[in-house]
Amino acid sequence: MTMPDTGKRQGAGLAFAYVTTLFFAWGFATSLIDPLIAAVKRVFDLNNAEAFLTTFAWFIAYGLMSLPAASVLSKLGYSRSIIGALIVMVAGCLIVPAATAADWYPGVLVALFVIASGVTLLQVAANPLVAELGSRKGASSRLNLSQAFNSLGTTVGPWLGSHVLLTGGVFAAGAVVTAATRTQSLRSIDMAFLGMGAFFALVAVFIFTARKKINAAAPAATEAVSPLKALSSPWAVFGALAIFLYVGSEVAIGGMLTNFLESPEILNAPIETAGKMVALYWGGAMVGRFIGSLVLTRVRPGIVLAFCTVAAAVLCLVVSQLGGPTAAYAVLSIGLFNSIMFPTIFTLTLERSTAPTSATSGLLVFGIIGGALLPQVAARIADAAGSLQPAFVVPMLGYVGLTIFAIACVRTRARAEATTTASH
Repeated sequence: MTMPDTGKRQGAGLAFAYVTTLFFAWGFATSLIDPLIAAVKRVFDLNNAEAFLTTFAWFIAYGLMSLPAASVLSKLGYSRSIIGALIVMVAGCLIVPAATAADWYPGVLVALFVIASGVTLLQVAANPLVAELGSRKGASSRLNLSQAFNSLGTTVGPWLGSHVLLTGGVFAAGAVVTAATRTQSLRSIDMAFLGMGAFFALVAVFIFTARKKINAAAPAATEAVSPLKALSSPWAVFGALAIFLYVGSEVAIGGMLTNFLESPEILNAPIETAGKMVALYWGGAMVGRFIGSLVLTRVRPGIVLAFCTVAAAVLCLVVSQLGGPTAAYAVLSIGLFNSIMFPTIFTLTLERSTAPTSATSGLLVFGIIGGALLPQVAARIADAAGSLQPAFVVPMLGYVGLTIFAIACVRTRARAEATTTASH
């Protein structure tokens, strides 16, 4: 009896390792948007709200595609859904050179939407898959560990992206915006996305070779369930709202960081240096997730979440009121406290939702649409004020809302706990 159990555990461990590579892949892709905002702002001569359409195009895909993605997952299964998502992402990367060749900013936005549609399907498949690859008690810790590798991707993305996107062309020392410098910068954008497309293709091949292990360790297939069924569960809706606030706040901060750190009243740093410093923001999240995966095995997830949301809200308040290095270090520190939020909100909601897992997961990923909407609110505040500092009030209020969610989780037992208590 022990031999099959041991083999099953080993299979689940290997599947967990394979799936965790996906977290790195979409983290890298998502964080590349941060230096891209600064790049397109100067290359296409945009204001903050127009430049932030990059985040809008990326995260609106979650709103439009997450619910259909849950249906795709229930019909195709985990491995085929994941491989299909990666193929879509490669196709999106190939759209970018066509858009830049035509000097057409909306084409870049279309490409971002296509790539993000693939990422959406990855999220819908990978998050619940990791939660199921092991004991239910260890779901939060396990998902935080996978998200730590997601943060590794988000740390590498801005650093490498800034090196490619924010050097040469219109960003060269003393350069002025001319047809020649713009063309050079547009080719840099091509290089970044073609390289990313090649990376996604390699990951797709890797997952294809591991598909049997993933299928063997994955939960049993279930009948197709409409994601709209999650709307019947108050906790699924509450969790989706929490994801909306978290992603909107995190993305608004990340999107503003390069230009914020570059500004004279903060650090007055060269734009490439400022862009590379964004890696510290995402790197803090990486460190926090490795630490959090251990802390969450000893402390109730709701309590850890509440501590982090309060700390992040306070830091946003500091950034909005103070300038100079103090504001710079405060804003970079927020990443550390963001670390455990997404996976913890995800698992806390799955544990409390009365809707099917695939439907709840789809609705939670739908909440990522906050990354499209809240940064736009922040950008418009910044344009109206002529400064990015007042815009940090937007994520501050987002973290206040997340604190309310965390307290509610502490006060409400998970369904499994409630059932055990009732049976006794």
